Amino acid sequence: MLPELSHEEIHRYSRHLLIPDVGLKGQQKLKAASVLVIGTGGLGSPVALYLAAAGVGRIGLVDYDVVDYTNLQRQIIHGQSRLGDLKVESARDRMLDLNPEIQVDVYNEFLNSENAFEIAEPYDLIVDGTDNFPTRYLVNDLCVLTGKPNVYGSIFRFDGQASVFYAKEGPCYRCLFPEPPPHGLVPSCAEGGVLGVLPGTIGSIQATEALKLILGIGEPLIGKLLLYDALDLSFQTVKLHKNPDCKICGENPEVTALIDYEAFCGVPSHDHEEGSAGEEWDITATELEARLKEGDDLLLVDVREPHELEISNLKGSELIPLGQFASRLSELDSSQDIVLFCKAGTRSTRALEIMASAGFKKVKNLKGGINAWAMEVDPSLPIY
Repeated sequence: MLPELSHEEIHRYSRHLLIPDVGLKGQQKLKAASVLVIGTGGLGSPVALYLAAAGVGRIGLVDYDVVDYTNLQRQIIHGQSRLGDLKVESARDRMLDLNPEIQVDVYNEFLNSENAFEIAEPYDLIVDGTDNFPTRYLVNDLCVLTGKPNVYGSIFRFDGQASVFYAKEGPCYRCLFPEPPPHGLVPSCAEGGVLGVLPGTIGSIQATEALKLILGIGEPLIGKLLLYDALDLSFQTVKLHKNPDCKICGENPEVTALIDYEAFCGVPSHDHEEGSAGEEWDITATELEARLKEGDDLLLVDVREPHELEISNLKGSELIPLGQFASRLSELDSSQDIVLFCKAGTRSTRALEIMASAGFKKVKNLKGGINAWAMEVDPSLPIY
């Protein structure tokens, strides 16, 4: 039996009630529905706000992070007054300010194979607002094993993707991407950047798909992948097909339980951008400063992109972008002490792995990158 709407709710949702495809019954369906949003960042912000405004009765938020200054360029659910606060609490407070008629549950924790079933159990469908491959595969497998729709979105620079992976009616994420990409092939938004309005576009599409699924109207993006290019404002739709050999939703599934997704993808399931190569290979900014003051003969190699030099730069460093690194190893002398750095340490860690596999021994990674240098050594440099 669908819940009744109060007079206040009828007033609040009047623009929905005037749509024949929604109407009173549709709004009651929204009130009865429950949606779990994984991530309260760029994608999760518009998703959570629009689901709250639409009157989805119960919304769960999963995130483990705090609001950071760099989030505010795109994560519009948060504000400067909430810097340092838990993202789930910041998001919940904004949603309840927008619509106090709904219930918002918060889960300030990593979504992982141990807690995923328990967290997802009360919800009808899941919206994936994450930005890392381990969690994407985890959400996909969780949805296949529980029979829930997975409303997917992905963003990078000017490009976005959206789909609904629902194994009961079409393909799942593994049908499209059976294996994760090689480590380091696909940069994160923290490394490659993202146009601030792009997650608003894709997140709004995800919220639309979630509402369509709840209301049972229109044609959801099941079996379709929507591709968006913000530079020429183009949308393309690619048809997807169920893979009969899919390891989780195929005819003879091999994956019948949640696995170790960090091991499967070869990367950690978090979006903190500071990279570390491990104690043996890392050098801190203050340690590097001391060695330079002592006159040590060090070659500083910057593996960022050329346009990043306009933001900040270390004098005397040599630029070899990560994308060119393997092909330009011959330019480096294995007998020389080398320190690699990038923005925050992630790309330089990958460059170090390339050098180590090629036999270089006298190489270090600047932990935290040039941002750490700006914070610990030279405050005249900006942090980005």
